[in-house]
Amino acid sequence: MILERLEALPTGRFHYKLLLVTGLGWLFDSMDTGLIAFILPVLAKEWQLSTSQMGMIGSIGLVGMALGAIIAGTIADHIGRKKVFTITVLMYSIASGLCAVSWDYASLLAFRFLVGFGLGGELPVAATLVSEYAPAKIRGRFIVLLESFWAVGWIVAACIAYFLIPLYGWRMAFFIGALPAFYVFLIRMHMPESVRYLLSKGYITEARQIITDLETQLHVPVKPFDDETEVIPKDASVSFSALWKKTFIKRTVMLWLAWFGIVYSYYGIFMWLPSLVYQQGFTVVKTFEYVLIMTLAQLPGYYCAAWLVDYIGRKYTLSLFLLCSGIASYFFGNAGTAGMIMIWGAIMSFFNLGAWGVIYTYTPELYPTSIRALGSGWAAGFGRIGGMMAPVLVGVMLSRGFDIGTVFYMFAFVLVAVSAIVMGLGIESKQKNLESIS
Repeated sequence: MILERLEALPTGRFHYKLLLVTGLGWLFDSMDTGLIAFILPVLAKEWQLSTSQMGMIGSIGLVGMALGAIIAGTIADHIGRKKVFTITVLMYSIASGLCAVSWDYASLLAFRFLVGFGLGGELPVAATLVSEYAPAKIRGRFIVLLESFWAVGWIVAACIAYFLIPLYGWRMAFFIGALPAFYVFLIRMHMPESVRYLLSKGYITEARQIITDLETQLHVPVKPFDDETEVIPKDASVSFSALWKKTFIKRTVMLWLAWFGIVYSYYGIFMWLPSLVYQQGFTVVKTFEYVLIMTLAQLPGYYCAAWLVDYIGRKYTLSLFLLCSGIASYFFGNAGTAGMIMIWGAIMSFFNLGAWGVIYTYTPELYPTSIRALGSGWAAGFGRIGGMMAPVLVGVMLSRGFDIGTVFYMFAFVLVAVSAIVMGLGIESKQKNLESIS
């Protein structure tokens, strides 16, 4: 059977190349998101922006991300993962370049919306593609490692902010963000379509050819396919209502709330982090330096999650990381010295981004092939609503005199509550075949 031969493939060069190609897309996405966070303090000073306007710049991208995730996820179950991945990467690259030539606040908002649309569409589709190729025994680790490219992208953004923005200005940072357009060509050359998607659409010949090619690449003896014993999964109807059937409703509720909490806290905290540190009295250069150090803590957070996700499972790792992120957020909001800001900021980064790695692993595993991208896209899209709300809400709270401690009390509460929801409603999918989970 095709899927049995796919699962039986040894982990080799193909899998790592797929991880690298999709991971680079993740890196560029993260770099773009990080750049706007680092650009905001400089832009606010140059354009005399209010805190509410700064929050809107952060939130408008999330509006685009919500629509992008939902639309791209739906389309990917109809026309394929690879095509949608390519289109969305190209879209956000061009839009990022347009941000560099923004002439006023309104034009920047329009271009940031387009950036968000492309970025939001790419992430869940990429995670779906990798999850459909990675064997069950390494799938969790691979998806978390894929998500770890996000931390690298933030580090690149922090380095651009630290070394280039003070010398060349914020427009240069946006021009650099347009570079992923060239990466689209790599996608076309090195990324095959999902075998599971091809089977769900009845493209048996194409799926068999990919399996044969992979077995050849990985030095596995190639055997002829037996038509009589072949079992092809049937393509169920792809519709939003499928997510709310009895089998999936508890999973959908859990995922939507988990995504909402993670995205709400992440964008509320990290889009404002450079500005909040800057408001503590540090210079712009010193602020970028501190945030860079906090960002470096994301990498060990991912690697720790990559180990735990296949050791104690998706459900328990996600719940633990959310809880610890909430605790760290509370203490970060009460930090009174530069040293404590650094320590609690690093711990917060460690657990918050580790949780992101797990949620991207967990989400595609909870739906069958026919609605996997759809379910992942809607979960991510609903989560982006939280991302839209949080930056604006933080701006409003600060403009009305709330202190930083109160802001972070709010984030701590949300993270702890979502941790409890995952524990209560989640199921375990550790090292199971995708078909057996669904």
